[in-house]
Amino acid sequence: MMTTEEKQTVKNIITQEIDTLTTELQNIEKSLKPIKKDCSLDSIDHKMLKQDQNVNIQRFEETKKRLNRLKYALLQVDTKEYGICKECEEDIALERLKLIPESQYCVSCMNELGL
Repeated sequence: MMTTEEKQTVKNIITQEIDTLTTELQNIEKSLKPIKKDCSLDSIDHKMLKQDQNVNIQRFEETKKRLNRLKYALLQVDTKEYGICKECEEDIALERLKLIPESQYCVSCMNELGL
């Protein structure tokens, strides 16, 4: 069971991560403008731009998913369920929660489940 101080530490970490990811999303979004057909671009250049854009779209989606998981974790920190493994119902190590505050499984169960 986490202490109030430990929960506050995790909340601060989550809040910082949310701020960082929100800024990152805004920056990625700026780079997602449609690629215009430019007469000066040959087909290889156009393909490279398209590939870069696909990478940025994937980064955007993954960042957005993590941001949503962190927002959910922030709502859960003060509940009894937060920090408890969904599989074995043991405490998730505080150090793990500091690194990955949206963790829902302890390391042992995560490895067993292949996550």
